[in-house]
Amino acid sequence: MAASPVIGPEHSRNLKLLESSPMLFELHRQTTGDNLQYFAYPRRDTNFIKHFRETEGTALLYVDRIPEDTSAASSRPSSYGLAASVVGGLDYRGGKALGDTIWPAADGGIYLRGFIDSVDFVLDARIYDEGHSADTARSFDREFLEVQKGENNSGVEYVSYARYRAHFAVNYDWLRIDLARDVMHWGPGYYNNLTLNQFALPYNMLAMDMFIGPLHVLTFYGDLRIYNNSMSIKNKDELRNLFGHRYELAVGNATIGISELQVLYDNMKPWLFVPCVPLFMEKGNYSERSNNGALAMDFNYRLFNWMRLYTEFFMDDMESPVSLIKNDNIEAKWAWMAGMQAAHDFKVKGKLLEAGTIAEYARIEPYVYSHFIKNTAQLAHLGYPLGNQNGPNSMVVDWTVYGRYDGRFFASVRNSWFWKGTDYGSAVNDTTPKSNHMNIPKKFLDGAKMEYSITPSLGYEGNYVSFLGEITLINDEKVYLRAGFKF
Repeated sequence: MAASPVIGPEHSRNLKLLESSPMLFELHRQTTGDNLQYFAYPRRDTNFIKHFRETEGTALLYVDRIPEDTSAASSRPSSYGLAASVVGGLDYRGGKALGDTIWPAADGGIYLRGFIDSVDFVLDARIYDEGHSADTARSFDREFLEVQKGENNSGVEYVSYARYRAHFAVNYDWLRIDLARDVMHWGPGYYNNLTLNQFALPYNMLAMDMFIGPLHVLTFYGDLRIYNNSMSIKNKDELRNLFGHRYELAVGNATIGISELQVLYDNMKPWLFVPCVPLFMEKGNYSERSNNGALAMDFNYRLFNWMRLYTEFFMDDMESPVSLIKNDNIEAKWAWMAGMQAAHDFKVKGKLLEAGTIAEYARIEPYVYSHFIKNTAQLAHLGYPLGNQNGPNSMVVDWTVYGRYDGRFFASVRNSWFWKGTDYGSAVNDTTPKSNHMNIPKKFLDGAKMEYSITPSLGYEGNYVSFLGEITLINDEKVYLRAGFKF
């Protein structure tokens, strides 16, 4: 039962609704459930139409036509539903890590969702207004800001911007075609997925989803931006296009996944959208400067409906299997992630308590996600990786304990041990001199220091209002407070 036709990645920095960590509890349900497990998001929520009246009937605007008998021919839709809510909130963000204090920070907009026969759609669109203490306003969500100058606004200077995510999809039995602005999250992990990660910045995309028995096939195209400033004229003159395929085979409690990506710079080949085209082979048909590819495999196994064990291995590039084993050549660009989630549902005073823990380890070698020439075919969008947000030449251990009581009261504690290199190969736009590119030995975390941080969170998720408070201590210090509403 959900308020959206898609089960999507978390909106951790903006466009928050009432739920504190919806993806975390989606993985919790996968851990404690009996259904086959698939790990490619966003994906269709088949409960959306079934429970539409029950979950959306209290929206500010609500209309539907859901007849029991739809056999009569008609030029009008046989069934439809539309719900619209006013959404928004008030935030406080600050701390040493941000280098800014954002207060007051208000957002407001519309949350629209519904369906017409086999078509479903959702839109979350907001306008943000913020006050910043820093001389130069910092973007909390890493997307563009618009600073309104005082001389143009009767002496009042403030920051305003707009954000939205949307899906418009056509469904036909085993097939779904989705036009969207969102972000892909592939693989069984939560924090540290390597290929495509929910904490990347959103992009416009076209996706085709197919289920053939236990086999799930997803192919998509993403329209990427090269430069961090999305309004830069250079993003018009230089194009970056992303194609990706994911194949998942779910049998019993096991799921095997294969993911492949190909980025084209100043080039566009729609043929790559065909789901049976092997991108890691097709890559050889284009110039090295204009394209970049990656291949990954992941495995997930559920034990006794209370634990998942999973791993992902990601290859950005390699000269040969031998060079991958030696790992002394900068062309051996790979990453590895492993994790576990333990979860159980309890009854406490007649109310449901969903409790669990999730732990992940990720190692990302130097030069992963990068390319030979700066600002070309990097596996990145707006200057940040499409995959693990820690970027190349990093290592992290994340461990979180979480719980939700009665579907309303949320609490978690996240521990993070993080290392980040500063040598060559540590940035998506690598600074290695071109003339020395093949001669510099690869150094993993050379001189890197461990940074430990702990983040306790408390939240309340009501029918119309929500509250969330987080504080990060020791390293990466920051505070985040939010009061939100949906009517």
